[in-house]
Amino acid sequence: MNTPNNKRKRDSQERIEKVFLQLIQKRDVKDITVSKICELAKVNRTTFYANYLDIPDLVDKVRSRMINEYASLFENDTSGNTPSNYLKLFKNIKENQLFYKTYFKLGYDKNYSITYYDENLAKKRYNNRFINYHCHFFQAGITEIIKMWLDNGCKESPEDMLEIILSEYNTKNQS
Repeated sequence: MNTPNNKRKRDSQERIEKVFLQLIQKRDVKDITVSKICELAKVNRTTFYANYLDIPDLVDKVRSRMINEYASLFENDTSGNTPSNYLKLFKNIKENQLFYKTYFKLGYDKNYSITYYDENLAKKRYNNRFINYHCHFFQAGITEIIKMWLDNGCKESPEDMLEIILSEYNTKNQS
């Protein structure tokens, strides 16, 4: 195995994917061309096609990488839906805004939940009634709050975002 070539291949893939992530913020996928990616990434078309079949293949590989990177945040964590996990998530979002903007722009949140909701806790809190509704409500709410935070440039701190989530979630305990 030729290590320098592997590094060169990884570097090319990173440049191509970085350009794609930048382009997807301003355009729809259907309006992004291999030529434009190659021009901005400063790679030849042959380099692009050595790594990807076409734009949909690039999108699929970016999606897979995004899902794996997100999942790795909580890989060794079995604590579930805890404030420390949400703080970890908010810190990661603030540090990787382009990643998460792309995640939402490509509609991945519709197929993959960015949040975990503890159904056992919900069963206790809501007397085991309408749990699916509570789960969907919570996931949709936090997803929209994250999108809004990203759209505003993540001006609030991750700690502020955690406080917002906790204050909304804990309202049920006060009534």
